[in-house]
Amino acid sequence: MDPEGVIESNYDVVVETFDGLSLKEPLLRGIYAYGFEKPSAIQQRAILPCIERRDVIAQAQSGTGKTATFTIAILQQVDTKNPNCQALVLAPTRELATQIHKVVLALGDYMGVTSAAIIGGTNIREDQSKLEAGVQVVVGTPGRVHDMILRRSLNPNDIKIFVLDEADEMLSRGFKDQIYDVFKTMPGDTQVVLLSATMPAEVLDVTKRFMRNPVQILVKKEELTLEGIRQFYVFIERE
Repeated sequence: MDPEGVIESNYDVVVETFDGLSLKEPLLRGIYAYGFEKPSAIQQRAILPCIERRDVIAQAQSGTGKTATFTIAILQQVDTKNPNCQALVLAPTRELATQIHKVVLALGDYMGVTSAAIIGGTNIREDQSKLEAGVQVVVGTPGRVHDMILRRSLNPNDIKIFVLDEADEMLSRGFKDQIYDVFKTMPGDTQVVLLSATMPAEVLDVTKRFMRNPVQILVKKEELTLEGIRQFYVFIERE
């Protein structure tokens, strides 16, 4: 750990293709249908330990494919026959939570997975109805998710994987107590995956409290090409 808040990698396995990850066939179809061709740097390193149910700390910037990294790990683990919540993702903003929810639905398109965005500023009764009907993947903001657990609309007993996305941003917004309160309700063997652009002391404190012998993955700036995403450019003529 250096003073700038950067972790050191302790895991060096790289899987260069999605086919090499032994994913469920409907999930693989969803990945290719979404437009991914090969895993990005973070996906090549972090998907495997996530699907092996290891606790994982991944340090990477936005735009590197980290959302798909944990979404693929979640979808690989979800039992589609069990209607209960099996994966919970917390994000710092409503916009990010909504975006993640859309990626879950897109990548899980051929699996029939159910997902809901549970975020502040929306109708509480509608959220309760969604959850009580059965949702396998819940993506939300810490305050609203904690509220749904307190109201017993969200049952955490079947949660296998708990993801904290943009953990540094969540903690800087003052969500620490709510994150802890949510975590305390989960089964003792819940897998924890934490993603953060920086690793300030507050984030490291969370990793110490929540995680067991975590895999640490740092994707350096020079590795941050978007090779898993098709890129286009358009010439625009000036009038």
